[in-house]
Order: sequence, then C-alpha cells, then structure tokens
Amino acid sequence: MTRTFYFRPHEAQFHERSYGFRPGRSTHDAQKILFLKLKSDRNGINKRVLEIDIAKCFDRISHKAILDRAIAPQFIIGGLRRCLKSGTNPQFPNQGTPQGGVISPLLANIALNGIEKIGEYRLAGKTVSKCIRYADDMVFVLKPKDSAEKILAKVEEFLAERGMEVSQKKTKVTVSTGGFDFLGWTFYVQKNNGKFRSIPSEDNFKAFRQKVKHIVNNSNYGAETKVSKLAPVVRGWRNYHKYCKIDDSRFSLWDLAHRTFRVFLRQKTINRYQAEKMIKIAFPYVKYSENKFVNVKGEKSPFDGDINYWSKRNSVLYDGATARTLRKQNHSCGYCGLKFLEEEKVDLHHIDGNHNNWGQKNLLAIHRSCHHYVHMSKNRKD
Repeated sequence: MTRTFYFRPHEAQFHERSYGFRPGRSTHDAQKILFLKLKSDRNGINKRVLEIDIAKCFDRISHKAILDRAIAPQFIIGGLRRCLKSGTNPQFPNQGTPQGGVISPLLANIALNGIEKIGEYRLAGKTVSKCIRYADDMVFVLKPKDSAEKILAKVEEFLAERGMEVSQKKTKVTVSTGGFDFLGWTFYVQKNNGKFRSIPSEDNFKAFRQKVKHIVNNSNYGAETKVSKLAPVVRGWRNYHKYCKIDDSRFSLWDLAHRTFRVFLRQKTINRYQAEKMIKIAFPYVKYSENKFVNVKGEKSPFDGDINYWSKRNSVLYDGATARTLRKQNHSCGYCGLKFLEEEKVDLHHIDGNHNNWGQKNLLAIHRSCHHYVHMSKNRKD
C-alpha cells in the first residue's frame, strides 16, 4: 500500500489549513499564512500564539481513530489493520503507526483532520481557522480576547478521543513580539513598527552549519568532491529560507564560505583563482523575496482536474533559465505539449546538443521522461 492510493479520497476531506505531507502543499504555505495573520494591518503586534506539541504523536495514535476515518474498500481496511498491528509497541497494541513507514504521515493526517476547526470564526461571510497545521506540528493564532485555555481544552479533548495528549512541557502561549519557532523558522512581530518577520531558527541554522562543516572538514574528500557535496546542501537551505528575512550578515554564509576557501587553498593543486571559482559553485546564490510566496488556493487539490492551475503553480518551484523557459512555453512540455504536474520533474533540453549554449532560443523545458526519450532516440539514430 502506498500513500498515493489514499490521497485522492482523503484530499476531498482534509482541511485547507493542513499543509504537511499533502500533494500541492508545503511548509511555505504555512509560513505565508502566518504572515497574513500576523502582519501589521492584521493587528499582529497584539496577538498571541498557542504552540501545540503532541506527546509521542506517532506512538499514541489510536488504531480505531484511523480505521473509523479511513476511506477505502473493506479489503484495504483489513490490510491496513494488519499493517498497524505489525508496527506497534506490545505495551500499546491498539495504538501507534509503523515507525518510519511511508504511510504514517498520511495516517496522522487522517486522525488529526478536523482539529483545525477548533476556534473557527466567521469573517466577511467566510469561515476562518485560527489553526495552521503541518502533520503533528501546529499553532493557533489568537486574538487579544481569545481564551487560550478554552482552545487548549478543546484540543486536549479532540486528541484524547484519538488516544493522544499534548506535551505539557512544550505546549505554551507566546506573545507575537516574543517570537516562536515553527517548521525551522523563528517568527516574530517587531515591537517598534509591528512588522512581521521570519528568519531561520537557531536550531535549523546550527544544524545546517554542522552539515557544511562536516563536509568541509572531511579529509577523505578532495576540494572537487567537497564542492559537489556542498552545492546541493547550500542551495537546498537557501531555497527553503528564500521567503525569509535573510539579509542579516549571519545568513549571508560569508564566514562559512571564507573558511571553506581557506581549506581549499591547503590543497597544493589549487590556486586562489581556482578556489574562488569553486566557492561560487559550492555556495550558489539563490534569489530571495521576503513573504512573497503565493499560497495554494483554499481547498484546491492536484486531483481536482484543474490542470492549468496546477501546472502554473508547480512552475514556481523553478527559477532562472528554467522558470523563464516555462513561462515562455505557457507551462507546457516543449516536446509532448502536455502540462507539467507535480509528479514529474522538469528538465532543460539544449536543442543543438551544446550544453554550453544557454541562449533562450536553444532551451526547451520538457518532462524528464521526454528528455530521456529524446536522448534515447538520438542514440538509436547514431
């Protein structure tokens, strides 16, 4: 059984403020929602945040809570029941999901779906949720008159019905100006002007630095190998935080790059010019734009048949030459003509076969499978 099998029926029921482990949604959606709730014209400076931490969530989820809510034929439900039993703690035979199982996040979403409705209110004819959830991580944004105690009591009641409970040590209420950590970011509202800010959290930045230092200090790697290993790590970190305020000197990574430069120079076969060139490759620049991410619309799903919407939305995952080519092609494959959906990566194909020719007229954005087919066809002709 795979998560994909269950996505379609459950996507129709999942709450729009649930962003974790769902197709077409990401942590950046949760980040942007917090901006919309805490920015200056939403009185963010006077709001509080209820941070909810579920104690041993995946170990305590009630099997009954999952099985009663799972949408699938009975033979699948029977297989799911056996799957749940096989991965549980003998002390809690009716609780928990298989540790590390690919389906565990989906099962958590099934059990926790609906918690976002706690504290909902009506505004301009629309129902608004106070909750932003990513799998088992969630926060409630509270207005000045909201009772944190009442909302927490409802959350505890909701979780108790599903065999779970909140962690009393980690669950807390924080004023927006005091800052709180969520999904690898620290969010806060500036006291002097009420502006919303999000920056990489201290733990996230520390873990990233340790990963970079581990690669740089590894004596088994030559400079070329270190460059190839550093580039995806740095690019990935910068891409994750590209909607943050990262113009702070700490996040420029200058100190890490300079230290890496000195390490490269210790290799006798590398001069300063070569080392500088390698540093640019190892620490690639990623364009950032604070709070500019565009949220997924309401309860939209990749399974709703709106191919135009999803092909255009998935195109924003790319930048540079790929993004420009996608816009030029109206987000369609330059080879087969079909729209780009989430399931398959986009490749840039060099029409004349010269990978050094990056002229816009020589580039074609195509499905990765189409790209493989193009090259296989050329090899057959040769």
